[in-house]
Amino acid sequence: MTPIRLGITGGIGSGKSVVARTLQTIGIPVFDSDAESKRLCVEHSGIREQLIAIVGSEVYLPPIANCQLNKPLLAQYLFASAEHVLQVNRIIHPVVKEYFKEWTAKQEADMVGIESAILFEAGFDDVVDSVIMVLAPIEVRIERAMQRDGVSRSAIEKRIRQQMSDDEKCLRSQFVVLNDGKTPVIPQVLQIINTLSQK
Repeated sequence: MTPIRLGITGGIGSGKSVVARTLQTIGIPVFDSDAESKRLCVEHSGIREQLIAIVGSEVYLPPIANCQLNKPLLAQYLFASAEHVLQVNRIIHPVVKEYFKEWTAKQEADMVGIESAILFEAGFDDVVDSVIMVLAPIEVRIERAMQRDGVSRSAIEKRIRQQMSDDEKCLRSQFVVLNDGKTPVIPQVLQIINTLSQK
């Protein structure tokens, strides 16, 4: 029997990982798309070959056999243009999506999740049954991200501008969890799980 597949998304600093950890705590496996993307960039020969073809062999640090990604160079390439972002995404996202499908098939659970900041942008929403949007006030998000990443306010604001808006994500999601630092998250998540389980 195919498990119910939950997408977990939200903007930078919204607290997606809090919701993901809550699900894991109650026995629901969660696929971390960001971590898997980074892993596959190193381990997947097809991704490596295509990244080298468009960025150059320097995208991997020598010796190539160790497969260490040259993150500053890749970031420089991505920031150069929106088309470069699309190029790289077209290489990585389909592989991550297929890997999620394979991972899901191996799980012995009634429900699984996939956490992704760019769930809609990457097209991962078409491999899930429902999406949970994690929402937080913009000021809370900025403060959280600044503390977590140790970067400036302007850098976080720039990242936020580059992401799909919260309004758009809410419209495209079936559930919204408010993670404002005041409203308890766990009861909201449990209510969603209860609703889905009853269906």
